[in-house]
Amino acid sequence: MNNASLSQLRGKTAIAGVATFGCGEAPGYSDMDLLANAARRAVADAGLTMNDIDGLCTASVLATMWPMEVVEHLGINARFIDGTMIGGSSFVAHLMPAMLALEAGQCDAVLVCYGSAQRTSTLNRKEVAKARRRMDPQPYEHPYEPILPLSAYALAASRHMHEFGTTRAQLAEVAVSAREWARLNPDAFMRDPLTVDQVLASRMVSDPLTVRDSCLVTDGGGAYVLVRAERARDLPRPPVYVLGSGTAVWHRQISSMPDLTVTAARQSGEQAYAMAGLAAADMDMAQLYDAFTINTLLFLEDLGFCAKGEGGAFVADGHIRPGGSLPVNTNGGGLSWGHPGMYGIFATIEAVRQLRGEAGDRQVAAPATAIVQGNGGTLSSQSTAILGTGDTL
Repeated sequence: MNNASLSQLRGKTAIAGVATFGCGEAPGYSDMDLLANAARRAVADAGLTMNDIDGLCTASVLATMWPMEVVEHLGINARFIDGTMIGGSSFVAHLMPAMLALEAGQCDAVLVCYGSAQRTSTLNRKEVAKARRRMDPQPYEHPYEPILPLSAYALAASRHMHEFGTTRAQLAEVAVSAREWARLNPDAFMRDPLTVDQVLASRMVSDPLTVRDSCLVTDGGGAYVLVRAERARDLPRPPVYVLGSGTAVWHRQISSMPDLTVTAARQSGEQAYAMAGLAAADMDMAQLYDAFTINTLLFLEDLGFCAKGEGGAFVADGHIRPGGSLPVNTNGGGLSWGHPGMYGIFATIEAVRQLRGEAGDRQVAAPATAIVQGNGGTLSSQSTAILGTGDTL
């Protein structure tokens, strides 16, 4: 579909319900348990029952036929299923196929859901890592046993520092800003005060990234429900409309990334902006997949919030902290709120809660728009969504 055709989908679909479950630590729960609890809560939040759900989008790191297991577990009779797995961006990328299925009349209510018990699971993490490598062998990198994905992001950070003069202190500011937001969120996993000096002094894991430059390892389930816009208006929660969507993949292995300082978010962002008829200047907030501090800088640049190479200076000026010009990762992000393996669905949920005015002490004042950036692999897959309230239609 070209941009003109995609623009016809603008605002035709709405997120009617969202929920999380077991985020942080959830001992005794499996991936499926976390997913199922979040799914039931999201469906109830939308004012629906599981019998109303006839579309499903889901993905798992460890199970190749995961959608079938979810259908069986939840008892869904799905007329539309999407099991696209492109890493943490999957649950943002699921928006477009779900929108197309709804618009075509293939289904009436799509459940997008995910769960991971990676923090408290009894599975041996070394065995999990081996399983991931069997599923995704990356023949030119895995034989050398790098610390993936961390070392791949460290490589991008090093190149950004070399090319643009970005400093470790500027990277640390991303972590501190996320923590400032997390301190306003009672659901955040880490809420202790954090300073730039503390980030710089924390344990180095893969130079130049420290443990505080890196996302958390937590449990959690998340889900949201999509319906056609006209139906959403009759449901109990304020609809959040999908205004734009774009997905792009330029590589898989970091060694094949065309330019370590430019991500495919540049392309996915352009697609989403074109569909929405909006630009970066129109966004009231940004929910960016911050697996590592370098992510936030790259996405701020590639999505047009500042010029290439100026991300470090932008965050150093306090723009993304509470009270700054651009609220970023208002729940605390993957760096401080939590990171249950794949974070994209949780960035989407936070954007919806903000647009519905349900974010408590961290609530952005009267937002109408939000951009959500999903990231998968080693800066490999990028998916962008632009969401808005009824005022944007």
